[in-house]
Amino acid sequence: MGRKVHPIGFRLKINKTWEGRWFAEGKEYVDRLHQDFAIRKLVHDKAPRAGISKIEIERFPGNVKISVHTAKPGILIGKKGENVKEIRKAMEALVGIKIELDIKEIKDPDMDAKLVAVNIADQLERRISYRRALNRALQQTMRAGAAGIKVEVAGRLGGSDMSRRVWMRDGRVPLHTLRADIDYAVTTAHTQYSAIGVKVWVYRGESKPEAEQEPEKSEGVYVSE
Repeated sequence: MGRKVHPIGFRLKINKTWEGRWFAEGKEYVDRLHQDFAIRKLVHDKAPRAGISKIEIERFPGNVKISVHTAKPGILIGKKGENVKEIRKAMEALVGIKIELDIKEIKDPDMDAKLVAVNIADQLERRISYRRALNRALQQTMRAGAAGIKVEVAGRLGGSDMSRRVWMRDGRVPLHTLRADIDYAVTTAHTQYSAIGVKVWVYRGESKPEAEQEPEKSEGVYVSE
């Protein structure tokens, strides 16, 4: 089962959560969903080199909170905050209500599956050997403290006439273990020959599900042995 479904969707409400957190029904759901797509596209278009991993959207009555996780917050914010002001203004024009924009820095980019996948795709587009790109990604992620990593590329690798799939792994990547904290990402490298798909799994260790976490001790209660 763990090898057939999305690793993050498989662990929702266990140790993963949704990137869009709101509720709607009918046509309102469709409109808000397309707004989410437009918001994410706008941020990526305004700051394509900011190392953006994910964009979380939470909707409340009267305002929308958007959290942008980036490895290069300086590029996203811009000189004296000009870039982030422009992004906020474009978002408010798109959504029509007040936007609360929160920029969160990713301290370990090598532990983030999306940034690792984008880095591999960039190397493939610069015509670097795919084996060299994969080996470098494995070494950097394991050096950063990951418990395991698996990378996979598929397409006309090295300009060959027939497409094929190649994967490499270092450490452990337990896809069936629900308590495993696995980050997963997919991206595409547009090379001279064809599009090459890139998949990355990063195993960060185990995290207890919410139901297994120890309850907090109540204040004012003392039990003697």
